[in-house]
Amino acid sequence: MHTGWVVLYFLLGIGALALGMFPHWRVALRMRLSVLWRGGFRQGRQLGQNVQRHQTMLVDGANHKAAALQVWWRSQWMWVGLTLVLLVLPVALVVVWSLTGKRALDGFDDATTVGNQQLTHLLQGEQLVPPPPLPPEVFATAEVEVIRPMLSTADRRWEQMDPDFVQRLLAVFKVMKDEHGYDMTLLEGYRSPERQAALAAKGSSVTMAGAWQSYHQYGLAADCAFYRQGKLLISEKDPWAMRGYQLYGQVAQQMGLTWGGHWQMMDLGHIELPKPSARAAVRAASYR
Repeated sequence: MHTGWVVLYFLLGIGALALGMFPHWRVALRMRLSVLWRGGFRQGRQLGQNVQRHQTMLVDGANHKAAALQVWWRSQWMWVGLTLVLLVLPVALVVVWSLTGKRALDGFDDATTVGNQQLTHLLQGEQLVPPPPLPPEVFATAEVEVIRPMLSTADRRWEQMDPDFVQRLLAVFKVMKDEHGYDMTLLEGYRSPERQAALAAKGSSVTMAGAWQSYHQYGLAADCAFYRQGKLLISEKDPWAMRGYQLYGQVAQQMGLTWGGHWQMMDLGHIELPKPSARAAVRAASYR
């Protein structure tokens, strides 16, 4: 279905470009449409003669321009060639450079950088350890179930997620606790494609991503919330929690993560690390 739309847009673009480049095509199309609109044979024959006369004039003009172009080419071909060399040379140098050793272009490298220098040093230090798991009943209350359906059966195993993503997420937790006083907990990390499909079946208010269309399936996404006085605090109506989500999004972005709070359908507790390899897989799954 998506391929058909792409082909249709391509053909329409080609048609529009052709009409823009060839004025006599526009005249012919306008006149043909006029014939169909009026429905008169006599008008059609007269318009056809006008089109032929106009086309003859355009052909003569095109021949004149072609002759002028040949004269220009004879005097300017060296400059044109030099310009092409200057345009191609940087690309050729990059290709040669990439073939001389084991290198990876930035766009195809799964390594991501962190903008904040202080946080970079934090990630490069000792490996952070996940916090002790909370009691299962914390995630199974009726209040939580209303906001997050099926949360009691979510996977909260840290080892199921990408190690690089885990360290960034733990660093976010550490900054939120040490600098802002917010205790955070993992609601869900890795999510199987079957569970993703089941959540998608509950409607767009739960998730708009189908199986393999979420970074949860690749261990590169997590849903998190705040833990205060023995309870999960997920509600966005609480001013304290809302302020925490804003800080959480800022810290996550400093860690090189993507925050769901900037999406059209906001997901304030969601962060992800869209590595290029996973991004390509998600894009491919979206077009199935």
